[in-house]
Amino acid sequence: MNILVLNCGSSSIKYQLINTDSEVALAKGMVARIGMSASVLTHKPHDRDQTVISAEILDHIQATEQVINILLSDKYGVIKDRSEIHAIGHRVVHGGEKFTDSVLITSDLMKELRELIELAPLHNPHNIRGINACSKTLPGVPQVAVFDTSVHHKIPDYAYIYGIPYVLYKRYGIRRYGFHGMSHRYVSVRAAKMIGRPLEELKIITCHLGNGASITAFDGGVSIDTSMGFTPLEGLLMGTRTGDMDPAIILHIMAREELTLHEANTLLNKHSGLLGISGVSSDMKEVTSAAVDGHSNAQLAFNTYCYRIRKYIGSYTAALKGLDAVVFTGGVGENSIPVRSATCAGFEYLGMAIDADKNDAVDGKECDISTDDSRVKILVVPTNEELVIARDTKRIVEESA
Repeated sequence: MNILVLNCGSSSIKYQLINTDSEVALAKGMVARIGMSASVLTHKPHDRDQTVISAEILDHIQATEQVINILLSDKYGVIKDRSEIHAIGHRVVHGGEKFTDSVLITSDLMKELRELIELAPLHNPHNIRGINACSKTLPGVPQVAVFDTSVHHKIPDYAYIYGIPYVLYKRYGIRRYGFHGMSHRYVSVRAAKMIGRPLEELKIITCHLGNGASITAFDGGVSIDTSMGFTPLEGLLMGTRTGDMDPAIILHIMAREELTLHEANTLLNKHSGLLGISGVSSDMKEVTSAAVDGHSNAQLAFNTYCYRIRKYIGSYTAALKGLDAVVFTGGVGENSIPVRSATCAGFEYLGMAIDADKNDAVDGKECDISTDDSRVKILVVPTNEELVIARDTKRIVEESA
């Protein structure tokens, strides 16, 4: 089965066409700057070089049409007819408490998705826009919504509830939901295979470290806690997000700086994190380089970033009542040697030790970077959220046939 996997943002669509029999991405790419000047489509067939095409793309309908056209093209395509796209899988950020699994998209479901917009106003509207675009460009092709939050739906109530009046949880759904679910699920499953033991027997902490970052504790394959909360702002220090902080801080800053709600939200989400502390960049590679060159705030940002990760690993080890493996994934987790080294330093008391030579030799593939005598495995696993979406889409379509 060929599954078109889409991840739709406000002005972009990331896509992959995945054959679920071979689990090979036949093609992948992105449409950027939708509705803006100089729109760009970047396309890479699995057996040919990447190509970049400039075009005027006014909306998501035109963008999906462009994706389909290039998948069909003689020069860059990988299929001959639209009928070879058997289903479409959409990443949908927020499923609330209602959606605990991936679901087939119907007109009734769309009504329910629109009701969830208030929980994810920056993400779900764009996901819905992509679904509507596909309904027009590929009518009759089954579509499936795969939710970022669904992986975390079994987190116990004492772990997801906040210390606010309970009536506000009941009235507005204010609780920990967690995100990056597909990435955490994928790498936890891969970690079990690398270790050679059933996932159901293992206690695993997965660290998805990118511009957005989160950590999840898996007990027997079930997420029991995760660092992101009601929104993706909570938890670790990130590229431009604050992560954990005293909530009174923003009230104090708003009063002193006379900020509006919109300005405060922008401060917390766009101007904080690594960028805010370092004053250099939100990119870990650039922050690390500046720290090496003696930039004190860049070093502080790096130290704070790694310290936050260590704190979560320690607290989640306590929550799990033991630990078998820590997994690093995401752009930073997979590529930053210094972050992995600094994060894992000092965990010998837990029976976890990193091998410096193995850590230095990570080359973008799955690898074990722990010492031979380390009881807790330290693994690097490149994530593949799109494959999770494709697998779920195939399963849901077949179940509903």
